[in-house]
Amino acid sequence: MNEEKRRSVVSIVGMGGLGKTTLAKKVYNLRDVQGHFDCKASVYMSQEFRARDILLDIAHHVMPQKKIRKLKGMEEVRLGEELCKYLKGIEEKEKEKKYLVVMDDVWSSDVWSRLCLYFPEVENRSKVLITTRNKEIALRATSQRFIYELPLINAVKSWQLFLKKALQGSSTATHTLTNELEELGKEIVRKCKGLPLAIMVLGGLLSTKEKTKASWEKVLANIKWHLDQGPESCMGILALSYNDLPHYLKSCFLYCGIFSEDSNIEASKLIRLWLVEGFIQRRGKERLEDIAEDYLHELIDRSLIQVAERRVDGGVMSCCMHDLLRDLAISEAKDSRLFEVHENMDFTFPISIPRLVIHQNPINNDISQCLHNSKLRSLISFSGSMWVRHWGYLQEHIKLLTVLSLEDKYCDYILPREIGELIHLKFLCIKGNVISELPSSIGRLVNLVSSQSQINKHVNSYLGVEQLTNLQTLALKGGSWLEGDGLGKLTHLRSLAIGECSASYLKTKLFESIAKLTTLRVMNLSFTNWQNKKTLLPGIMPLSHFVYLYDLSLEGWLNKLPEKIELYPPNLLRLELRRCKLRNDPMMILEKLPSLRVLVLFYDAYVGNKMVCSLGGFLQLERLELYGCELEELMIEKGAMSSLKTMKIHVCYKMKKLPHGLLQLATLEKLSLEGSSCWESIKELEEAMGEDWDKLRKIMC
Repeated sequence: MNEEKRRSVVSIVGMGGLGKTTLAKKVYNLRDVQGHFDCKASVYMSQEFRARDILLDIAHHVMPQKKIRKLKGMEEVRLGEELCKYLKGIEEKEKEKKYLVVMDDVWSSDVWSRLCLYFPEVENRSKVLITTRNKEIALRATSQRFIYELPLINAVKSWQLFLKKALQGSSTATHTLTNELEELGKEIVRKCKGLPLAIMVLGGLLSTKEKTKASWEKVLANIKWHLDQGPESCMGILALSYNDLPHYLKSCFLYCGIFSEDSNIEASKLIRLWLVEGFIQRRGKERLEDIAEDYLHELIDRSLIQVAERRVDGGVMSCCMHDLLRDLAISEAKDSRLFEVHENMDFTFPISIPRLVIHQNPINNDISQCLHNSKLRSLISFSGSMWVRHWGYLQEHIKLLTVLSLEDKYCDYILPREIGELIHLKFLCIKGNVISELPSSIGRLVNLVSSQSQINKHVNSYLGVEQLTNLQTLALKGGSWLEGDGLGKLTHLRSLAIGECSASYLKTKLFESIAKLTTLRVMNLSFTNWQNKKTLLPGIMPLSHFVYLYDLSLEGWLNKLPEKIELYPPNLLRLELRRCKLRNDPMMILEKLPSLRVLVLFYDAYVGNKMVCSLGGFLQLERLELYGCELEELMIEKGAMSSLKTMKIHVCYKMKKLPHGLLQLATLEKLSLEGSSCWESIKELEEAMGEDWDKLRKIMC
């Protein structure tokens, strides 16, 4: 398509489960693609299409943050016009932006008709990439020559994919598979008809079975039965895999269907929800959290959910669910009365459900019917604008609510005093564009295990946090609620995040309170308004008694880092420093931390111009990320960073050269450079076309 100067549209077409989204993501993340466009955006359309939200998502990807703030109150048409003007370069009197927009999973030709008006047909080879199951939609958007119909995978690749899943964690090798099992396996694969999702799910199912003829024959017989029930062969195979789940996993799998299509599900949040919903069965003296994590891995091994991102310790940070599996989960959840999605409900019958999920703004009468349901125990909403009008229903009719999760990044939440009446709440999550404040009545929610609120104002009121002694997760902005010793009484906390805490609270007993929270695994502290030159870390040091703490993030002005390694958490795996304005090279201290695997230095963490990683330093470090640093030179001595796999250098404009010694790192797999970082070196190596360029090209992403 290089000859096409005008904005052009490319479509990837194929049935569900074929890999359209995977292919689109690979194209989007290619290094050549990254450098080819001025700006790019990838958005998931879903059947719950809202044009304004899609346009705002695209704007978030391509426009500067200061412009985004002006867009949030705009209606669809004006918002689209502003996006179009930006891409045309009209406001800044710049040249037209060369853009790439990926629209994944388009369900209706109306979607393209409404949105294409705002993608200017500039003559600079801009591109729009669409994925869809419907070829008619693709033909509405572009011509046949720009449509790629994704083929089913052939028999050889199908068999290889099946073996990879079916024999995971098994000592059985391909060449030792008995002839009988190989014949049965190939018959099972043929039933999948070249559909990757079906092959992976069936392979995951068989990975849990004995490698015997009888066991595999039983699976084959079940496949045939499910396929005989209807024409949708893939859904039949997915249903078989669900039915094969042990009882304790079924509710956990179905519950994953509450999240929005194609969303990344925060694993820690999912596990907390499973726990408060009572889905986790005790096993002797094991911690329920550990059992829940085992459940998560079982579902991953069966390919019913996929890992999106891993934590530094190898655990799952986030996961995702294929839309066909999500459809299955929602359908089965309704049949088993586990939960219902508001948009699918039949309001001609009395409403009596234990869990309600809302993805779109409901009609007033509909939502009031739902909220008159005294049996409702969990309310999870991803569309928040109507809650200003409906808080009263919660307090009046659903007093036994145990889970309340309201998430809409475009919504301005106002939490009323009545929220304190929901005294049975165990899980509270409020995330929006603006949350004005938390009322003091929240201190009455003594059963809370998890509370997360993204509040855009400081919490300057008494909250009574000392009463919330069951809390394991707390995320709030700083404020007068930090005064006193209330925080120090939350001794069950595992995750603590305090945002934008002003310097005045350093004079309180804040650090003494934090020092008592010895069960913390994750701690994120952000301090602002550092007008004086007091150091931050010595106020909360030593941290050596935080033996469980593996993830530490600090933001605020530090004169220097503590030099004694004994003062740091002994099992620290990840450290992030933001806007610390360190003047001395931090590497000479941090490289001695024995367990550190991830180091992130973010915007003015270090204001010097040179850093050196010395021989024998950072022996366990696997990931180094530098964002917006003033750095000009990074030297990696031979024998340093011997385990490094990933390096990111983003928006480090003064860093013209690649780190000295970079290409001697034998373990380095990925190098990500953005914002003009190191492009001078790259250009020199590319022109030379030597061995170093070959090495660099293989790791750049």
